Amino acid sequence: MASAERDGQEGSGVYQICAEDGNIEYKLKLVNPSQYRFEHLVTQMKWRLQEGRGEAVYQIGVEDNGLLVGLAEEEMRASLKTLHRMAEKVGADITVLREREVDYDSDMPRKITEVLVRKVPDNQQFLDLRVAVLGNVDSGKSTLLGVLTQGELDNGRGRARLNLFRHLHEIQSGRTSSISFEILGFNSKGEVVNYSDSRTAEEICESSSKMITFIDLAGHHKYLHTTIFGLTSYCPDCALLLVSANTGIAGTTREHLGLALALKVPFFIVVSKVDLCAKTTVERTVRQLERVLKQPGCHKVPMLVTSEDDAVTAAQQFAQSPNVTPIFTLSSVSGESLDLLKVFLNILPPLTNSKEQEELMQQLTEFQVDEIYTVPEVGTVVGGTLSSGICREGDQLVVGPTDDGRFLELRVCSIQRNRSACRVLRAGQAATLALGDFDRALLRKGMVMVSPEMNPTICSVFEAEIVLLFHATTFRRGFQVTVHVGNVRQTAVVEKIHAKDKLRTGEKAVVRFRFLKHPEYLKVGAKLLFREGVTKGIGHVTDVQAITAGEAQASMGF
Repeated sequence: MASAERDGQEGSGVYQICAEDGNIEYKLKLVNPSQYRFEHLVTQMKWRLQEGRGEAVYQIGVEDNGLLVGLAEEEMRASLKTLHRMAEKVGADITVLREREVDYDSDMPRKITEVLVRKVPDNQQFLDLRVAVLGNVDSGKSTLLGVLTQGELDNGRGRARLNLFRHLHEIQSGRTSSISFEILGFNSKGEVVNYSDSRTAEEICESSSKMITFIDLAGHHKYLHTTIFGLTSYCPDCALLLVSANTGIAGTTREHLGLALALKVPFFIVVSKVDLCAKTTVERTVRQLERVLKQPGCHKVPMLVTSEDDAVTAAQQFAQSPNVTPIFTLSSVSGESLDLLKVFLNILPPLTNSKEQEELMQQLTEFQVDEIYTVPEVGTVVGGTLSSGICREGDQLVVGPTDDGRFLELRVCSIQRNRSACRVLRAGQAATLALGDFDRALLRKGMVMVSPEMNPTICSVFEAEIVLLFHATTFRRGFQVTVHVGNVRQTAVVEKIHAKDKLRTGEKAVVRFRFLKHPEYLKVGAKLLFREGVTKGIGHVTDVQAITAGEAQASMGF
């Protein structure tokens, strides 16, 4: 889009593609439309909002073919007034993102205005975007999230991150070992809503029309299994990779970058701690990142964000092309360029389209269990993501597989999303479900809660097409690895490598695995990641050998 802004003719192809689909609409002018034309424009706005799941961007002064014409001041004022009327009609709010002058054959100055239209869908409380936070240990992940969500800058010694830690040893060492969730809201006018002004989580949810849920993952190599679990089971929309300006690409940074690429999670990069080092050091770190991103394995297009204009372009480019990787340079202590990241997050549209979500919602209910708690006076509570269907309070579901391969009946007593009550949960949303007096001992991470009509199949043996990313020697039959498939994490043994005796680094093959402890619920096509020490590989499930509960008991020796 940046190229199209520099040269309307050159970018017209890109603009035309976007004009048909997606949530971006080009309008030359909207001056005093007739009633019939106005109704047509309102219908068009509803369609764009539906495409963007509640958000649309209008570019006024741009022809349908992408030619940047611009409007005189009076025409622009009248067009914005009409846009305001249209937004009122559909119950949306508008925010001017940016204005720019264009060179066109005219003596009068002509402008293009870009406007964000936002409306929370009637069946939702707020727009939701999940962002996984990756990066090496001590790069400042928890501190940045503390600053964004608490609204106060750091003191340089980690004060901002203290509210994010879940365990005493994390406060003492200053290192995250578990997965924590932090929320940042934006209201319909694009203003930040966070814990400042002594707001509670419920108040943030109530006054926000868009919520960013940050999944704070561990940076230390010791907790890599926790980081992989966060990326595979919590289904983030995108990832934020944090790199410290003074150390550059160090420690687990490359590994986290590789994980995001392997799992096809789009990511953007934040270079932190720019207040600690000279400008030349920051530039060197940015150059180092650009070099890595352009390598054959990455194939990314780095885009350094230095102004608000860049941040708006970056958000739109990032949503349209997964290859664009915005790079921000900021400080959590001085607050330098922090506003640019907020502008980016405010404008960033949902990365899945409405059609995909509707298709998922029409399937049977399937909820992945990622966390299990016991809450006083509530009982057993499970946290996770609804991967398909719709879940309502009072629904009767089955949960499993248990160690002996059975599925047990249960009832959903209540649902909470982002710490506030919710009646209906839709595909792709994360939530916690209260299960009343259901015995917590029967549950474990990696289980699924599904509709009884689904008649779920389980397996102990499955096949996957894999690529061995790294192995010190040869990978052969009998080798044991930890397998991650969605929220499933278990040790499996290699039973057979089809058409080969052994595998070396970089080789592909179809491999048969057997789970060692208990059967799991797997689906063909699911992404798979396995590791053991320095050994790493990725792939997807190609076949599952379904078994009954009785067979599961026999195979596991019950």
